[in-house]
Amino acid sequence: MSSRVADLSLRGVAGLSALLCAVVHIVIAPEHLQEMTYIGVLFLIGSVALLLAAAGLARRNPLPGWWLGTLISGGMILGFALSRTVGLPSYHEGTWDPPYGVLSVASESVFIACFVAWYGTEKPHTPPQQVTRPVPSLRVR
Repeated sequence: MSSRVADLSLRGVAGLSALLCAVVHIVIAPEHLQEMTYIGVLFLIGSVALLLAAAGLARRNPLPGWWLGTLISGGMILGFALSRTVGLPSYHEGTWDPPYGVLSVASESVFIACFVAWYGTEKPHTPPQQVTRPVPSLRVR
């Protein structure tokens, strides 16, 4: 598989993962806005950020989209884990919230895995060589 095909494939899978995660969080945000307002607000902010990340992956330079999506996905996974273990301020969830919890953690994990794979295949850009002028040679007689 060529580098270009791998790049586009990873971007496509990551973009779909970001969209899936955003939709899941938008669907459950109203319930969380009523239960614990700040959790619902975080869901909405995370969803908007993931939509921006998905759009960023379609750009010529996808790196900002990759970083935004990876940071948001990692933060969502961390928040999910904390809310089910030690709890968040005034909020503790006892279940995985099927199917939403499983879908969101899976899609966030896929996004991060795609980023790691994409970053590993990305070739470093080497700066252009400096143009040097020939130095006149000094001959000693």
